[in-house]
Parts: sequence; structure tokens; C-alpha cells
Amino acid sequence: MTEFKNVTIAKEANFYFDGNVTSRTIFFSDGSKKTLGIMLPGNYEFTTEVKEIVEITEGELEVLTSEIEGWKKMVKGMQFEVDKNSTFKLKVTKVFDYCCSYIEE
Repeated sequence: MTEFKNVTIAKEANFYFDGNVTSRTIFFSDGSKKTLGIMLPGNYEFTTEVKEIVEITEGELEVLTSEIEGWKKMVKGMQFEVDKNSTFKLKVTKVFDYCCSYIEE
């Protein structure tokens, strides 16, 4: 999917790691939400409250999650999942554009 229709977008951006990671939240009529964001090169660690699916729309990184054994290289067109209430690490090597879906289970 290259575009979203009939959505509401939060005006305020989400900023993390001194602005090296930014995103905007998109709300859908069914109550679900996604974020669209950009990460600058660097090393980051995140925690989750719900299951997340992260789609790489541009860039290059390595990801380490409890679901993946060892660091895994990810590029445009790939995605990874992270369980709820877990931690994941990223090594962003090229500016990383992403779409993150939050899955309430």
C-alpha cells in the first residue's frame, strides 16, 4: 500500500533521541493507528507496549529482536515484527524511512 485514505493525522510530531528519530501518528476509522517516521544514522533501543510491525520504505539498518537470532540486515521493502512488552535494537546505517503498525491483541 503506497497511500492511506480517510485518515486523521496528529499535528504534533513524536521526537526521540534528540530529534534523530521523528514520526507522525495516523489514526484510522477502525481505531487502529500507524506511525510514519524517519531515523537518522545511529544506534537506538525501543520498548513496545503492543505488537509492532515495522515496514522499511527506504534506507538500511540492522535489527535485533527477541524473535530474530542475531543482528539482521534490513533494506527497502522488508519488514520485521516485535512482540508486545519487549525491547528491540536498531543500527541505522542509511537514513531510514518507515511505517510502523500497532497491533492490539
